[in-house]
Amino acid sequence: MLLGIGGKKGFSYPRAERRIPMEVGVQISGHSDLPGVETTFTENVSSRGARVLTTRRWQLNDQLTIATLTGAFRALARVAYCQSIPSAGFVVGVEFIQPEGRWVVGEAF
Repeated sequence: MLLGIGGKKGFSYPRAERRIPMEVGVQISGHSDLPGVETTFTENVSSRGARVLTTRRWQLNDQLTIATLTGAFRALARVAYCQSIPSAGFVVGVEFIQPEGRWVVGEAF
């Protein structure tokens, strides 16, 4: 199930920015029920956010910390959606709130 803004299924508005398919190694943390750091990767990225594979179910508007494995980028982020992927866990769309460092696209923040 895909949860978007207001709990609606799917999205009916265009993205402000096109996502680029790209696997970037990241660590995410801040889950309220499952503490600790999860090492995973992105499916696609933009200068404002990313789609990240995860083993944890996240709630809409949860805040998490995301950091690249290289250590060049770190951000406080907001969960925009969480989608179940059969036998693979979940994918979450995250929007960067407080980015620091150089992300893989765009200028340094």
